[in-house]
Amino acid sequence: MTSLDDEKTGNAADRQQAVSASAGKEAAGKTASVLEVDVCEVVITAADPDWLADFTRRLVEDRLAACGHQVAAIRSIYRWEGAVHDEPEARVALHTRASLVPEIVARADAEHPYDVPCVFAVPIVAGNPAYLAWVFSETRD
Repeated sequence: MTSLDDEKTGNAADRQQAVSASAGKEAAGKTASVLEVDVCEVVITAADPDWLADFTRRLVEDRLAACGHQVAAIRSIYRWEGAVHDEPEARVALHTRASLVPEIVARADAEHPYDVPCVFAVPIVAGNPAYLAWVFSETRD
């Protein structure tokens, strides 16, 4: 590693410390709490993009998710009841607390038009501390 590389690495580390300190101030001391709370991304798919957008809106209104990023057109290839299907679907990525995943799964089971809806959570292992604090503040305990 050259001295220029050392300088770049040092600057990146300094910037990360500054971002972490700033996020801590902005979150009014909640950054430590955010890091202790598992934030995750919950993926849900559905055949109807409008239904999925409405479902996402209800989850955000009920503070089960801070937000949902929807992709209206994906292609799903899967095996169901012995046959391979190739269908258009929509997909949403919800950002929420891991503790709220069981309630999101229950809502999907109750409201989703599929017999077996695709709902799974992926842990967020790192991210912008200010964004993680925002997810924490916009979801319920």
